Amino acid sequence: MGRNEIPRQFRSPREAKQPTTNNQQQITIPMNTQCMIPIVQTSRDYQAYRISPHDTNRLAIIFDPTIANASLTFCVEIFDPGGKTPPNRHQFAVEMFFVLKGEGLANCDGKVVPIRTGDSLLVPPTGVHEISNTSRDRLYLLCFMVPNENFAELIRSGTPVELDQDDLRVLTGQDSLVTFSRGMVEPAKVLIPNQA
Repeated sequence: MGRNEIPRQFRSPREAKQPTTNNQQQITIPMNTQCMIPIVQTSRDYQAYRISPHDTNRLAIIFDPTIANASLTFCVEIFDPGGKTPPNRHQFAVEMFFVLKGEGLANCDGKVVPIRTGDSLLVPPTGVHEISNTSRDRLYLLCFMVPNENFAELIRSGTPVELDQDDLRVLTGQDSLVTFSRGMVEPAKVLIPNQA
């Protein structure tokens, strides 16, 4: 098997072989044998939960394994003023956040950075992290986790809650989602775990 050829156990029955010319190596390209139908959700479809009854944040699931038939969780995390997540970590999953509206602090392995509208954050597997809302208004984050690592199941095991009119205004774009009023592009913030 050539170095660019896909091992037999990973080949699909409908794979294509690229023609070879002038001693080029033959490359096997698997063809998708299954078409996934796009799924469209609106804010009316989102189901929101508080994982624990006394949590100061709630999560509105947009896509999860039951909806998307894929190992991912995509949700909007909504923090009440002063709210925060408990410190948590994921064994294999990468978790990404994008700040739709608001401001707060992100802590990963002891490194704390401020976050606000338009910022994004990437948390590596095993990084102990927490997010807190430091403002007097709600903080809205898009949260994407791959693989799911039972995150959606944890969310759905919580208490169902309703999204209120303020939430729906943000989620439907009636309240400005992202405003780039800084006047210039700032470098991305990188959280690097403490080196032990």
